[in-house]
Amino acid sequence: MLDVGEKPAPPAFLLLSLQHLFAMFGATVLVPLLTGLDPSVALIASGIGTFVFMACTGGQVPAYLGSSFAFIAPIIAASAIGGPAGAMIGCFVAGLVYVVLAAFLKIFGVGWLMRLLPPVVVGPIVIVIGLGLAGVAVQMAMNTAGGGEYSLGHFLVALATLGSILVYALVLRGFFTVVPILLGVLTGYAIAVAAGYVDYTPFRDFELFAVPKFTLAFSGLAEDVSIWQMILLIAPVALVTLAEHIGHIIVLGRVVGREYLEKPGLARTLIGDGFATSVAALIGGPPNTTYGENIGVLAITRIFSVWVIGGAAALAILLGFIGILTAFLETIPAAVIGGISIALFGVIAAAGIRALIEGRVDLGDRRNLLIVSTILVLGIGGATLHFGKDGFEVSAMALAAVIGVLLNAALPRRENKDDSSAL
Repeated sequence: MLDVGEKPAPPAFLLLSLQHLFAMFGATVLVPLLTGLDPSVALIASGIGTFVFMACTGGQVPAYLGSSFAFIAPIIAASAIGGPAGAMIGCFVAGLVYVVLAAFLKIFGVGWLMRLLPPVVVGPIVIVIGLGLAGVAVQMAMNTAGGGEYSLGHFLVALATLGSILVYALVLRGFFTVVPILLGVLTGYAIAVAAGYVDYTPFRDFELFAVPKFTLAFSGLAEDVSIWQMILLIAPVALVTLAEHIGHIIVLGRVVGREYLEKPGLARTLIGDGFATSVAALIGGPPNTTYGENIGVLAITRIFSVWVIGGAAALAILLGFIGILTAFLETIPAAVIGGISIALFGVIAAAGIRALIEGRVDLGDRRNLLIVSTILVLGIGGATLHFGKDGFEVSAMALAAVIGVLLNAALPRRENKDDSSAL
């Protein structure tokens, strides 16, 4: 066991950091693969973001930050309108939302935030994140590369990839319980190679060390696309990841044996997460977030050292400049990514259901039922707000989150509810 401030001996330092990065790698590169961003940039952004978080928290919190799944659908939608640079503008502002909320926490405390985002709001929003992406996962699994026609062969590869993840997650023990996704990628890739579905073209011209395709925010935005449109599409998702951040910090404190909500305090961890997201957006990386995988590795290994976390971040930055890794990631077939996505997006949706259960949300209460059902239908149904022909657009996930918060604040609570009838 290593405590937070303890530094491992040199021979073990590299191995422990590699082990930690190994657990974060799969999820970190999957988000850019789904959104069309550069996976190498995502690795570099996660490493830089982790260092930013450590600086903001004074090196007191052993947390590795990686790509956030909550932003996948909004990034895809924003990129279709304003390109990757436009999406990065929204992501940059989403990070600043954290910073603003942290300032309010400093002034007014934490209670108001818990009232703003209770389980009856957070639970269905998390479900929307998972199920709202279900169609994307299934299409990638069933169709040929590039979203072409239905392919039974590709779908079978996706199902085999999914099956391998399920087996690894249920059968393996120890450290391997936190890397079933990465093992599933390797297994699916091997199956795709045997089936002849891997395009090796990226390997022909790769360089050992190569500069990734950085996408600078605020540069390259089309003249007819409004910055405010990009912000409204993505920034409100920070309400969702905010709840995720709080949960991770609480659980992390329990694992490490510290009360992180008090020291360094939720405001400082939020500032660290927010600045990490904004910095990532400036170079074209997806928004960062604290990772459940990180907590899993800490709980299993009992290695709480921030030195190890920092080593993993440094290795992530280095790997981002390794050309052969970039080439390998580009050759992963869509069917393999689709099989992985089916598992991951389903897990996200299940986490939302778990939040409702653990929060003891009574769906026999008509108020709770109406809030949950409204968020689910708006989010999964794809409801959006358009202002003018070429004006602002608010994405379904953002709209569902905002309306959920407003309904929770506006609908009256009944002391003596009639549980015999939901409506």
